[in-house]
Amino acid sequence: MNATQKLHDLGQSLWLDNITRGILRDGTLRRYIDELSVTGLTSNPTIILHALEKGDFYDDAIRRKTSDGLSGEALLFSLAIEDLREATDLFRPVHDATHGMDGWASLEVSPLLANDTANTIRAAAELHRQANRPNLFIKIPGTSEGVPAIEESIFRGVPINVTLLFSAAQYIASAEAYMRGIERRIAAGLDPLVHSVASLFVSRWDVAVHDKVPPPLRNRLGIAVAGRTYREYRTLLSSERWRALASAGAAPQRLLWASTGTKDPDASDTMYIEALAAPDTIDTMPDKTLAAFADHGRVAGPMPVDGGDAEQVIAELARAGVDHDALASQLQLEGAQSFDKSWKGILDQLAKKSAALAPRARASAQPESRAQ
Repeated sequence: MNATQKLHDLGQSLWLDNITRGILRDGTLRRYIDELSVTGLTSNPTIILHALEKGDFYDDAIRRKTSDGLSGEALLFSLAIEDLREATDLFRPVHDATHGMDGWASLEVSPLLANDTANTIRAAAELHRQANRPNLFIKIPGTSEGVPAIEESIFRGVPINVTLLFSAAQYIASAEAYMRGIERRIAAGLDPLVHSVASLFVSRWDVAVHDKVPPPLRNRLGIAVAGRTYREYRTLLSSERWRALASAGAAPQRLLWASTGTKDPDASDTMYIEALAAPDTIDTMPDKTLAAFADHGRVAGPMPVDGGDAEQVIAELARAGVDHDALASQLQLEGAQSFDKSWKGILDQLAKKSAALAPRARASAQPESRAQ
């Protein structure tokens, strides 16, 4: 039994932090499902940008859609939805077998809406309608403007992946928004079963403090923040408020570990995956980390539900000058800015590709026109 299967048996879902037309076409994603226990995937604007910059997998579709008059975000979402429909169809058997708890893919609302609650709500509903797949999450950032959009979207029945969470406090805010949305559905006589996940970003903590703390404290903060958040997650699931929702038929908003690829070349390439093994959670990882864990990863046991030494580590880093709360806010802001930058890069790349491909599309149409 390989390490990925052991994580799966522990009760943790393994998702791929990647989607490109290439891994759909060449069978890579199918192999991950069959051989490495992958049961879902996530993506983000940076991944999409890299996919567009490498290879020509999207050229035919861009040429065709551009000739149909699509451009900008409409073109981008049309391409992304094509990929995600194919991915969700691959995951549909596990989605059905787990009654909707697993087998998901995610599509991000435009990062340009990060500070616009009302339009985020509208965009989330429209993207979910366009995709027309029951196992597609719409990603909304867990920012102050995103929290009310999460609540309203859940109330409207849109499955949500809350992204860009960096602390237990930010996680709790998103979890409470999810529960308020479910409570409103129950009060309105609607089905309380609307799925959601809350994505906590881990490795970016360690990148942020790497050069600011002594070597013994490096690569420890992200796991400590995850431990603290996991404790809050387990506490919430045992609360009377949640038990009342569960008894009415609601599903838990699962905690998802994001940004789990090791960034420090001197550290183990599987350290986050091994440390974050926990039942009733999801670990989404890039291809390289997935392959490394399958090759030489170890599953020592589940995370402690009480957070283990998380508070001690966070306290040690505070004494070293790390302001946890300020850094959490900074990381969330920087994450939103990074996605915004990547999104603009995608739109620029699409515009260039469309312009380059359009002449070929017109030229190939000319002989046919003369033949007519």
